[in-house]
Amino acid sequence: MALAKRIRSGSEAGSARGRTYKNHDLIKRFTWEIASISVYLEELRQFWAKAIGISGPQWMILMAISDLDKDDGIPVNAVSKMLHVDASFVTTQSKLLEKKGFLRRKPSPTDARVVRLSLTDKTHKHLAILAAQHEAIDEFVFAEFGEHELVELTDKLAALKNRLEKARLKVAVDF
Repeated sequence: MALAKRIRSGSEAGSARGRTYKNHDLIKRFTWEIASISVYLEELRQFWAKAIGISGPQWMILMAISDLDKDDGIPVNAVSKMLHVDASFVTTQSKLLEKKGFLRRKPSPTDARVVRLSLTDKTHKHLAILAAQHEAIDEFVFAEFGEHELVELTDKLAALKNRLEKARLKVAVDF
């Protein structure tokens, strides 16, 4: 009950730009749609991971490195933060990926305690082979969106993600 009062009070009132959300069925539908999207994205990740012989979570580690690395490797903690997982999980999985030849692990030149991850040529080749399929899927999925609409939707989802993180923290305080 204390959480509900805190959320409804002040700037946290159930409104955005003057709108109030009294239709909780609409909010429930929205959250189920998001949950379904998450499931479908996970299934796509599983397909791509299987195509190169790794697990879905390992695929996500490779994708995070691919997105974040600017030619000098990316620290394990940056990957774990992006994936919302513990750094020890990324460390364990990155060692397995290194054994399979998908990534390199090397100490940071400025701090030997920090391990930097980078993709191997083997991984870049696998990703290049899958790139056409990836692009075709993206074009199919986002065919209804113009660039402006996609930017706007992405910005709104990012704002929603930030508010959900704050809500998660508020709930955690109550438990």
